[in-house]
Amino acid sequence: MDVAIFGLGYVGIAIACSIARDGHRVWGVDASEKRVRAVADGVPPISEPDVPELLAEGLAKGLIRATASPAEALATADMAIVCVGTPSAANGAHNMGFVAEVTRQIATALPEGRTRALTVAYRSTIRPGTTEELVEPIFRAVLGEARMEDVELVYSPAFLRKGSAVADYFAPPKIVIGTRDARPNWAMEELNRNLDAPTFHVGYRAAELTKFVDNTWHAVKVAYANEIGRVCLALGIEASTVHKIFVSDTKLNISPYYLRPGGAFGGSCLPKDVRALQHIAADCGANTHLVDSLLRSNEAHKHRLFDHARDGLMPGARVLLAGLAFKALTDDLRESPNVDLARKFLAAGFGLEIYDPAIDASKLVGANLGYAYSQLPTLERILVSRETAEARAEQGVYDRVIAANATVRDLRLPAGLPVVHTGTLA
Repeated sequence: MDVAIFGLGYVGIAIACSIARDGHRVWGVDASEKRVRAVADGVPPISEPDVPELLAEGLAKGLIRATASPAEALATADMAIVCVGTPSAANGAHNMGFVAEVTRQIATALPEGRTRALTVAYRSTIRPGTTEELVEPIFRAVLGEARMEDVELVYSPAFLRKGSAVADYFAPPKIVIGTRDARPNWAMEELNRNLDAPTFHVGYRAAELTKFVDNTWHAVKVAYANEIGRVCLALGIEASTVHKIFVSDTKLNISPYYLRPGGAFGGSCLPKDVRALQHIAADCGANTHLVDSLLRSNEAHKHRLFDHARDGLMPGARVLLAGLAFKALTDDLRESPNVDLARKFLAAGFGLEIYDPAIDASKLVGANLGYAYSQLPTLERILVSRETAEARAEQGVYDRVIAANATVRDLRLPAGLPVVHTGTLA
Protein backbone atom coordinates (compact mmCIF):
# COMPACT_ATOMS: atom_id res chain seq x y z
CA MET A 1 0.00 0.00 0.00
CA ASP A 2 0.89 3.66 -0.29
CA VAL A 3 0.64 5.15 3.20
CA ALA A 4 0.93 8.77 4.30
CA ILE A 5 2.00 9.25 7.93
CA PHE A 6 1.08 12.66 9.38
CA GLY A 7 3.36 13.58 12.28
CA LEU A 8 6.95 12.35 12.50
CA GLY A 9 7.40 12.40 16.26
CA TYR A 10 7.94 9.37 18.49
CA VAL A 11 4.88 7.45 17.32
CA GLY A 12 4.86 8.57 13.69
CA ILE A 13 8.49 7.80 12.83
CA ALA A 14 8.37 4.42 14.60
CA ILE A 15 5.24 3.42 12.69
CA ALA A 16 6.62 4.76 9.40
CA CYS A 17 9.81 2.73 9.69
CA SER A 18 7.95 -0.37 10.85
CA ILE A 19 5.41 -0.47 8.04
CA ALA A 20 8.14 0.25 5.49
CA ARG A 21 9.92 -2.86 6.75
CA ASP A 22 6.73 -4.76 5.85
CA GLY A 23 7.09 -3.49 2.27
CA HIS A 24 4.61 -0.62 2.27
CA ARG A 25 5.54 2.65 0.55
CA VAL A 26 5.53 5.49 3.07
CA TRP A 27 5.33 9.26 2.82
CA GLY A 28 6.20 10.92 6.11
CA VAL A 29 4.45 14.29 6.46
CA ASP A 30 5.36 16.93 9.02
CA ALA A 31 4.87 20.69 9.32
CA SER A 32 8.50 21.08 10.38
CA GLU A 33 10.77 21.47 7.34
CA LYS A 34 13.75 20.75 9.58
CA ARG A 35 12.26 17.43 10.65
CA VAL A 36 11.35 16.55 7.05
CA ARG A 37 14.94 17.23 5.87
CA ALA A 38 16.37 15.17 8.73
CA VAL A 39 14.20 12.15 7.88
CA ALA A 40 15.01 12.46 4.18
CA ASP A 41 18.72 12.51 5.10
CA GLY A 42 18.35 9.39 7.23
CA VAL A 43 18.58 11.17 10.58
CA PRO A 44 15.75 10.15 12.94
CA PRO A 45 14.10 13.12 14.67
CA ILE A 46 14.02 11.13 17.93
CA SER A 47 16.23 8.65 19.73
CA GLU A 48 14.62 5.21 19.64
CA PRO A 49 16.13 1.72 19.29
CA ASP A 50 15.92 0.14 15.80
CA VAL A 51 14.59 3.31 14.17
CA PRO A 52 17.93 4.46 12.64
CA GLU A 53 18.52 1.09 11.00
CA LEU A 54 14.97 0.76 9.68
CA LEU A 55 14.98 4.35 8.41
CA ALA A 56 18.23 3.78 6.52
CA GLU A 57 16.88 0.52 5.09
CA GLY A 58 13.59 2.14 4.03
CA LEU A 59 15.35 5.06 2.34
CA ALA A 60 17.76 2.74 0.52
CA LYS A 61 14.85 0.71 -0.87
CA GLY A 62 12.90 3.80 -1.84
CA LEU A 63 10.09 2.91 0.56
CA ILE A 64 10.38 5.99 2.79
CA ARG A 65 10.10 9.60 1.65
CA ALA A 66 9.39 12.77 3.60
CA THR A 67 7.53 15.94 2.72
CA ALA A 68 5.84 18.96 4.25
CA SER A 69 3.13 18.82 1.55
CA PRO A 70 -0.06 16.90 2.38
CA ALA A 71 -1.10 17.03 -1.28
CA GLU A 72 2.12 15.34 -2.40
CA ALA A 73 1.72 12.56 0.17
CA LEU A 74 -1.94 11.97 -0.62
CA ALA A 75 -1.66 11.96 -4.42
CA THR A 76 -1.47 8.15 -4.59
CA ALA A 77 -2.19 7.18 -0.97
CA ASP A 78 -4.40 4.26 -0.05
CA MET A 79 -4.25 5.23 3.59
CA ALA A 80 -3.38 8.17 5.83
CA ILE A 81 -2.28 7.64 9.42
CA VAL A 82 -2.50 10.55 11.86
CA CYS A 83 0.11 10.51 14.65
CA VAL A 84 0.19 14.15 15.77
CA GLY A 85 0.44 15.16 19.42
CA THR A 86 -2.47 15.79 21.78
CA PRO A 87 -0.76 17.64 24.65
CA SER A 88 -2.54 18.70 27.83
CA ALA A 89 -4.50 21.93 27.68
CA ALA A 90 -4.62 24.33 30.62
CA ASN A 91 -7.81 22.70 31.96
CA GLY A 92 -6.35 19.17 31.81
CA ALA A 93 -8.20 18.14 28.66
CA HIS A 94 -6.31 17.22 25.51
CA ASN A 95 -5.42 20.07 23.19
CA MET A 96 -6.99 18.92 19.91
CA GLY A 97 -5.53 21.73 17.80
CA PHE A 98 -3.01 19.53 15.95
CA VAL A 99 -5.63 16.86 15.22
CA ALA A 100 -8.07 19.45 13.90
CA GLU A 101 -5.44 21.13 11.72
CA VAL A 102 -4.15 17.90 10.19
CA THR A 103 -7.72 16.74 9.57
CA ARG A 104 -8.42 19.97 7.68
CA GLN A 105 -5.18 19.56 5.69
CA ILE A 106 -6.06 16.00 4.68
CA ALA A 107 -9.60 16.95 3.69
CA THR A 108 -8.36 19.96 1.66
CA ALA A 109 -5.62 17.98 -0.12
CA LEU A 110 -7.69 14.89 -0.87
CA PRO A 111 -7.63 14.37 -4.65
CA GLU A 112 -10.96 14.15 -6.44
CA GLY A 113 -11.96 11.21 -8.58
CA ARG A 114 -10.75 8.47 -6.25
CA THR A 115 -11.70 4.94 -7.23
CA ARG A 116 -11.54 3.78 -3.61
CA ALA A 117 -12.12 5.60 -0.34
CA LEU A 118 -9.03 6.84 1.47
CA THR A 119 -8.76 5.21 4.88
CA VAL A 120 -7.81 7.89 7.43
CA ALA A 121 -6.67 6.17 10.61
CA TYR A 122 -6.09 8.21 13.76
CA ARG A 123 -3.55 6.77 16.20
CA SER A 124 -3.15 9.85 18.41
CA THR A 125 -4.76 9.52 21.85
CA ILE A 126 -8.12 11.32 21.65
CA ARG A 127 -11.11 11.52 23.97
CA PRO A 128 -14.24 9.44 23.22
CA GLY A 129 -16.47 11.25 20.74
CA THR A 130 -13.62 13.00 18.88
CA THR A 131 -14.02 11.06 15.63
CA GLU A 132 -17.76 11.73 15.46
CA GLU A 133 -17.82 15.23 16.92
CA LEU A 134 -14.59 16.81 15.62
CA VAL A 135 -12.94 14.80 12.86
CA GLU A 136 -16.00 13.84 10.82
CA PRO A 137 -17.57 17.33 10.91
CA ILE A 138 -14.31 18.84 9.57
CA PHE A 139 -14.27 16.40 6.66
CA ARG A 140 -17.95 17.04 6.02
CA ALA A 141 -17.47 20.83 6.04
CA VAL A 142 -14.49 20.72 3.64
CA LEU A 143 -15.60 17.92 1.30
CA GLY A 144 -19.35 18.38 1.34
CA GLU A 145 -21.87 15.60 1.67
CA ALA A 146 -21.30 14.22 -1.83
CA ARG A 147 -17.59 13.54 -1.30
CA MET A 148 -17.83 11.95 2.16
CA GLU A 149 -17.78 8.57 0.42
CA ASP A 150 -14.15 9.35 -0.53
CA VAL A 151 -12.97 8.81 3.06
CA GLU A 152 -13.36 6.03 5.60
CA LEU A 153 -12.49 7.05 9.13
CA VAL A 154 -10.81 4.67 11.58
CA TYR A 155 -9.53 5.07 15.11
CA SER A 156 -6.81 2.60 16.10
CA PRO A 157 -4.78 3.46 19.21
CA ALA A 158 -1.05 2.78 19.18
CA PHE A 159 0.38 0.69 22.02
CA LEU A 160 4.02 1.72 21.70
CA ARG A 161 6.35 2.26 24.65
CA LYS A 162 9.30 4.61 24.44
CA GLY A 163 12.45 2.56 24.20
CA SER A 164 10.72 -0.43 22.60
CA ALA A 165 8.36 1.17 20.07
CA VAL A 166 9.47 -0.88 17.06
CA ALA A 167 9.43 -4.15 19.01
CA ASP A 168 5.98 -3.24 20.36
CA TYR A 169 4.72 -2.47 16.84
CA PHE A 170 5.56 -5.97 15.63
CA ALA A 171 4.41 -7.68 18.84
CA PRO A 172 1.49 -5.61 20.12
CA PRO A 173 -0.44 -6.69 23.22
CA LYS A 174 -3.66 -6.20 21.24
CA ILE A 175 -5.03 -4.50 18.12
CA VAL A 176 -8.08 -2.26 18.44
CA ILE A 177 -9.87 -1.07 15.29
CA GLY A 178 -12.65 1.47 15.75
CA THR A 179 -15.02 2.05 12.84
CA ARG A 180 -18.50 3.49 12.46
CA ASP A 181 -20.14 0.06 12.18
CA ALA A 182 -17.54 -1.90 14.22
CA ARG A 183 -16.61 -3.86 11.10
CA PRO A 184 -13.12 -4.51 9.69
CA ASN A 185 -11.50 -1.92 7.43
CA TRP A 186 -9.63 -3.31 4.42
CA ALA A 187 -6.58 -1.05 4.78
CA MET A 188 -6.14 -1.80 8.47
CA GLU A 189 -6.48 -5.51 7.73
CA GLU A 190 -3.73 -5.23 5.12
CA LEU A 191 -1.53 -3.16 7.42
CA ASN A 192 -1.85 -5.65 10.28
CA ARG A 193 -1.82 -8.91 8.33
CA ASN A 194 1.62 -9.92 9.66
CA LEU A 195 0.83 -9.05 13.28
CA ASP A 196 -0.25 -11.75 15.71
CA ALA A 197 -2.35 -10.28 18.50
CA PRO A 198 -5.94 -10.35 19.81
CA THR A 199 -7.93 -8.05 17.52
CA PHE A 200 -11.06 -6.12 18.53
CA HIS A 201 -13.36 -4.50 15.97
CA VAL A 202 -15.45 -1.98 17.88
CA GLY A 203 -17.18 1.37 17.50
CA TYR A 204 -15.25 4.63 17.58
CA ARG A 205 -15.90 5.50 21.23
CA ALA A 206 -14.85 2.17 22.71
CA ALA A 207 -11.62 2.35 20.70
CA GLU A 208 -11.00 5.96 21.74
CA LEU A 209 -11.39 5.17 25.44
CA THR A 210 -8.94 2.24 25.32
CA LYS A 211 -5.72 4.20 25.78
CA PHE A 212 -7.11 6.20 28.71
CA VAL A 213 -8.13 2.99 30.46
CA ASP A 214 -4.74 1.39 29.81
CA ASN A 215 -2.55 4.32 30.76
CA THR A 216 -4.52 5.24 33.87
CA TRP A 217 -4.35 1.60 35.01
CA HIS A 218 -0.58 1.64 34.52
CA ALA A 219 -0.44 4.82 36.61
CA VAL A 220 -2.57 3.16 39.31
CA LYS A 221 -0.20 0.17 39.39
CA VAL A 222 2.87 2.38 39.75
CA ALA A 223 1.28 4.53 42.45
CA TYR A 224 -0.01 1.50 44.37
CA ALA A 225 3.34 -0.28 44.18
CA ASN A 226 5.13 2.81 45.44
CA GLU A 227 2.65 3.29 48.30
CA ILE A 228 3.24 -0.31 49.41
CA GLY A 229 6.95 0.32 48.99
CA ARG A 230 6.73 3.28 51.39
CA VAL A 231 4.88 1.14 53.92
CA CYS A 232 7.57 -1.56 53.62
CA LEU A 233 10.33 1.02 53.99
CA ALA A 234 8.75 2.48 57.13
CA LEU A 235 8.27 -0.97 58.69
CA GLY A 236 11.69 -2.36 57.79
CA ILE A 237 10.29 -4.91 55.32
CA GLU A 238 12.09 -5.79 52.08
CA ALA A 239 9.73 -4.47 49.38
CA SER A 240 11.20 -6.75 46.71
CA THR A 241 10.20 -9.80 48.77
CA VAL A 242 6.62 -8.58 49.11
CA HIS A 243 6.56 -7.81 45.38
CA LYS A 244 7.79 -11.29 44.47
CA ILE A 245 5.01 -12.86 46.55
CA PHE A 246 2.38 -10.52 45.12
CA VAL A 247 3.12 -11.07 41.42
CA SER A 248 3.43 -14.84 41.84
CA ASP A 249 -0.37 -14.96 42.22
CA THR A 250 -1.61 -14.96 38.62
CA LYS A 251 -4.97 -16.43 39.62
CA LEU A 252 -6.23 -13.30 41.40
CA ASN A 253 -3.58 -10.57 41.72
CA ILE A 254 -2.24 -10.42 38.15
CA SER A 255 -5.32 -11.54 36.24
CA PRO A 256 -8.67 -10.34 34.86
CA TYR A 257 -10.34 -11.04 38.23
CA TYR A 258 -11.69 -8.00 40.08
CA LEU A 259 -11.23 -5.85 36.96
CA ARG A 260 -14.70 -6.26 35.47
CA PRO A 261 -16.88 -3.15 35.97
CA GLY A 262 -19.83 -4.03 38.18
CA GLY A 263 -20.74 -4.18 41.84
CA ALA A 264 -18.96 -2.40 44.65
CA PHE A 265 -16.59 -4.43 46.79
CA GLY A 266 -17.75 -5.66 50.18
CA GLY A 267 -17.73 -8.61 52.53
CA SER A 268 -15.83 -9.30 55.69
CA CYS A 269 -12.32 -8.98 54.24
CA LEU A 270 -11.76 -6.22 51.68
CA PRO A 271 -13.24 -3.18 53.50
CA LYS A 272 -11.77 -4.29 56.83
CA ASP A 273 -8.29 -4.85 55.43
CA VAL A 274 -8.28 -1.63 53.43
CA ARG A 275 -9.11 0.29 56.61
CA ALA A 276 -6.40 -1.56 58.49
CA LEU A 277 -3.79 -0.80 55.82
CA GLN A 278 -4.86 2.85 55.93
CA HIS A 279 -4.25 2.86 59.68
CA ILE A 280 -0.88 1.10 59.34
CA ALA A 281 0.22 3.57 56.66
CA ALA A 282 -0.92 6.58 58.67
CA ASP A 283 0.74 5.23 61.81
CA CYS A 284 4.11 4.86 60.09
CA GLY A 285 3.78 8.06 58.02
CA ALA A 286 3.72 6.37 54.60
CA ASN A 287 1.02 8.69 53.17
CA THR A 288 -0.89 6.22 50.98
CA HIS A 289 -3.21 8.61 49.11
CA LEU A 290 -4.37 6.04 46.55
CA VAL A 291 -5.23 3.48 49.22
CA ASP A 292 -6.96 6.21 51.25
CA SER A 293 -9.28 6.94 48.31
CA LEU A 294 -10.53 3.36 47.85
CA LEU A 295 -13.36 3.37 50.39
CA ARG A 296 -14.61 6.79 49.28
CA SER A 297 -14.66 5.58 45.68
CA ASN A 298 -16.51 2.43 46.73
CA GLU A 299 -19.17 4.44 48.58
CA ALA A 300 -19.66 6.66 45.53
CA HIS A 301 -20.09 3.54 43.41
CA LYS A 302 -22.71 2.13 45.76
CA HIS A 303 -24.83 5.24 45.35
CA ARG A 304 -24.37 5.23 41.57
CA LEU A 305 -25.63 1.64 41.47
CA PHE A 306 -28.68 2.69 43.50
CA ASP A 307 -29.40 5.49 41.02
CA HIS A 308 -28.94 3.01 38.16
CA ALA A 309 -31.26 0.45 39.78
CA ARG A 310 -34.10 2.89 40.55
CA ASP A 311 -33.92 4.91 37.32
CA GLY A 312 -37.42 5.29 35.87
CA LEU A 313 -39.27 3.78 38.84
CA MET A 314 -42.32 5.60 40.14
CA PRO A 315 -42.48 6.44 43.88
CA GLY A 316 -43.65 3.46 45.92
CA ALA A 317 -42.88 0.93 43.16
CA ARG A 318 -42.55 -2.73 44.15
CA VAL A 319 -39.05 -4.17 43.72
CA LEU A 320 -37.54 -7.63 44.12
CA LEU A 321 -33.84 -7.67 45.05
CA ALA A 322 -32.27 -10.96 43.93
CA GLY A 323 -29.19 -11.46 46.08
CA LEU A 324 -28.39 -9.80 49.38
CA ALA A 325 -24.98 -11.21 50.29
CA PHE A 326 -22.01 -9.68 48.50
CA LYS A 327 -21.54 -13.01 46.69
CA ALA A 328 -23.97 -15.79 45.80
CA LEU A 329 -23.97 -19.05 47.82
CA THR A 330 -22.87 -17.33 51.03
CA ASP A 331 -24.87 -15.85 53.89
CA ASP A 332 -22.15 -13.36 54.85
CA LEU A 333 -23.87 -9.98 54.89
CA ARG A 334 -21.07 -8.01 56.53
CA GLU A 335 -20.49 -4.83 54.50
CA SER A 336 -22.28 -6.32 51.52
CA PRO A 337 -22.98 -3.51 49.03
CA ASN A 338 -26.32 -5.21 48.40
CA VAL A 339 -27.34 -4.55 52.00
CA ASP A 340 -26.62 -0.86 51.37
CA LEU A 341 -28.67 -1.08 48.16
CA ALA A 342 -31.61 -2.61 50.03
CA ARG A 343 -31.37 0.02 52.76
CA LYS A 344 -31.42 2.83 50.19
CA PHE A 345 -34.50 1.38 48.47
CA LEU A 346 -36.35 1.14 51.77
CA ALA A 347 -35.32 4.64 52.82
CA ALA A 348 -36.57 5.99 49.48
CA GLY A 349 -40.02 4.50 50.12
CA PHE A 350 -40.03 1.65 47.64
CA GLY A 351 -41.80 -1.63 48.36
CA LEU A 352 -38.83 -4.00 48.65
CA GLU A 353 -38.66 -7.76 48.94
CA ILE A 354 -35.48 -9.83 48.89
CA TYR A 355 -34.76 -13.31 47.56
CA ASP A 356 -31.50 -14.98 48.57
CA PRO A 357 -31.64 -18.77 49.11
CA ALA A 358 -28.40 -18.80 51.12
CA ILE A 359 -29.83 -16.54 53.82
CA ASP A 360 -32.04 -17.74 56.67
CA ALA A 361 -32.59 -14.82 59.03
CA SER A 362 -33.14 -17.17 61.96
CA LYS A 363 -29.71 -18.76 61.50
CA LEU A 364 -27.57 -15.63 61.35
CA VAL A 365 -25.10 -15.46 64.24
CA GLY A 366 -22.42 -13.25 65.75
CA ALA A 367 -21.14 -10.23 63.86
CA ASN A 368 -23.12 -11.29 60.80
CA LEU A 369 -26.36 -11.17 62.78
CA GLY A 370 -25.52 -7.82 64.35
CA TYR A 371 -24.59 -6.22 61.04
CA ALA A 372 -27.64 -7.53 59.20
CA TYR A 373 -30.20 -6.25 61.70
CA SER A 374 -28.43 -2.97 62.41
CA GLN A 375 -28.69 -2.17 58.70
CA LEU A 376 -32.00 -3.90 57.88
CA PRO A 377 -34.15 -4.23 61.04
CA THR A 378 -37.04 -5.62 58.95
CA LEU A 379 -34.88 -8.28 57.27
CA GLU A 380 -36.93 -11.27 58.42
CA ARG A 381 -40.15 -9.72 57.09
CA ILE A 382 -38.84 -8.71 53.66
CA LEU A 383 -37.04 -11.98 52.85
CA VAL A 384 -39.15 -14.18 50.55
CA SER A 385 -38.79 -17.73 49.26
CA ARG A 386 -38.17 -18.67 45.66
CA GLU A 387 -41.77 -19.87 45.31
CA THR A 388 -43.14 -16.60 46.66
CA ALA A 389 -40.83 -14.50 44.49
CA GLU A 390 -41.74 -16.40 41.32
CA ALA A 391 -45.47 -16.34 42.09
CA ARG A 392 -45.50 -12.59 42.73
CA ALA A 393 -43.43 -11.96 39.63
CA GLU A 394 -45.94 -13.99 37.59
CA GLN A 395 -48.83 -12.04 39.14
CA GLY A 396 -47.25 -8.74 38.12
CA VAL A 397 -46.65 -7.60 41.70
CA TYR A 398 -43.10 -6.41 41.00
CA ASP A 399 -42.30 -3.41 38.84
CA ARG A 400 -38.64 -4.40 38.58
CA VAL A 401 -36.15 -7.07 39.61
CA ILE A 402 -32.69 -5.99 40.74
CA ALA A 403 -30.12 -8.69 39.95
CA ALA A 404 -27.48 -7.96 42.59
CA ASN A 405 -25.58 -11.25 42.27
CA ALA A 406 -25.81 -14.62 40.52
CA THR A 407 -28.83 -15.57 42.67
CA VAL A 408 -31.11 -14.22 39.93
CA ARG A 409 -30.25 -17.26 37.80
CA ASP A 410 -32.31 -19.43 40.19
CA LEU A 411 -35.52 -17.58 39.36
CA ARG A 412 -38.04 -18.26 36.59
CA LEU A 413 -39.22 -14.78 35.70
CA PRO A 414 -41.96 -13.88 33.22
CA ALA A 415 -40.94 -12.32 29.92
CA GLY A 416 -41.29 -8.57 29.97
CA LEU A 417 -40.47 -8.07 33.66
CA PRO A 418 -37.66 -5.51 33.72
CA VAL A 419 -34.41 -6.82 35.24
CA VAL A 420 -31.62 -4.40 36.13
CA HIS A 421 -28.18 -5.85 36.85
CA THR A 422 -26.03 -4.18 39.49
CA GLY A 423 -23.57 -7.07 39.83
CA THR A 424 -21.89 -6.17 36.55
CA LEU A 425 -21.73 -3.13 34.29
CA ALA A 426 -19.82 -5.00 31.56
